Amino acid sequence: MGKSMAAIILIFFLVTLAWVVLGTSVNLHTWNADHRLHDEVSGLWGSPQMQLSPELTFTWQETKTVEETLTDPDTLEKKIVTRKRQVWIEKPVILDSSEINVDLQLDHRKKGLLWYSTYAVDFGGNFSYIHDEEREGFLIITYRFPTTHVSYVDFYFDVDGKQDSKMVPIAEDGTNMVRERLEVQKGVVVPFKIGYRSRGLDRWRYSFGHNINSVKNFKLAMTTDFPDIDFSQGTVSPSSKEETAEGWRLEWAFTSLISGLQIGMEMPRKINPGPLAAKISYFAPVSLGFFFVWMFVITLLEKVRLHPMNYLFLGAAFFAFHLLFSYTVDHIDLIPAFLLASGVSVFLVVSYLRLVVGMRFAALEAGVSQLIYLVFFSYSHFLEGVTGLIITVGSIVTLFALMQLTGRFNWDERFQGMGRSSSAMTTAPDAR
Repeated sequence: MGKSMAAIILIFFLVTLAWVVLGTSVNLHTWNADHRLHDEVSGLWGSPQMQLSPELTFTWQETKTVEETLTDPDTLEKKIVTRKRQVWIEKPVILDSSEINVDLQLDHRKKGLLWYSTYAVDFGGNFSYIHDEEREGFLIITYRFPTTHVSYVDFYFDVDGKQDSKMVPIAEDGTNMVRERLEVQKGVVVPFKIGYRSRGLDRWRYSFGHNINSVKNFKLAMTTDFPDIDFSQGTVSPSSKEETAEGWRLEWAFTSLISGLQIGMEMPRKINPGPLAAKISYFAPVSLGFFFVWMFVITLLEKVRLHPMNYLFLGAAFFAFHLLFSYTVDHIDLIPAFLLASGVSVFLVVSYLRLVVGMRFAALEAGVSQLIYLVFFSYSHFLEGVTGLIITVGSIVTLFALMQLTGRFNWDERFQGMGRSSSAMTTAPDAR
């Protein structure tokens, strides 16, 4: 009996080693491809976008008295002279109002064993500046594009109802931008509009600017066509939320705000087949361990003996589930691949044990146990956040059932019975 148990334990560790190799292989295949595929998706669809608030600069001329050192060319004597010059002075100013509309439409894309959270964005903003300086001068409006790795369709930049048809983006400080310069005097209101349609990846953000910034009369309304919203870390929570038929309408409204935070939305992520297949493979020894222990106790109860070779084939049938799932999920959808792998594995176990100990034991004791410990435990990994709880509850229920079933066992008699010959202990298939 001791040799049989040692053989079963050895089989368990051998199958565990096979799962570790499979999980590692899937992980390597997935993440090695991700470096290449992520660049491909970004090239085709776009990269994460962060829209900066328009930057305003007021500039004016002043007459300054400056000292200069001149050298006489004949005597080479130096003398200091005082001159008056016109110099340009600049200072940043802030927007007096911002009213922005953002529409996000999710469109997941699959490459290899990974899903990428791609999206389309419609951006439109109405801004205004009121010049309350006593001096006259020029207002410079700088708009920076969120990223250079994307196209901007139907882009417009209207200042005071006019758009410069010859506007050309310029590169500066690692970003691409457009600028408008117009004359202002005290009391002048400068309204301008910016808008476009574009595409991005993973997240969309709106920034009030670098460091801590002052914001006046700000309103941003965001609509989504997805219900699972998640705000980026380090961002401002919305002032109001309203659920719609397709997703949410969110609003950020501030009369006055000083903040270094941003507004951000993380795109919902689909379950990635590659990492999921690897995670289920790494967890598989737990499923097989429960199954082996349960089968061992049930065979003791029913006085049915399974040879270590039988356990080897059962372990191989379990491994077949993970092997088939890992290599079909790259070609078909997640749920069909899971159902196919489950059906094949259960069929292997039931059809095999039918020949060993009969159909009733194979279908009820073995088949139902496999559905619980292999199929259900593996499916729990689809349910992020509750996987550990499901497995914990399953473990406790299994422990309770085993304790109740074996509470009156005379273990010495049971193990002595298991040590007898196979013919004396195993019920023939025909009898079942």
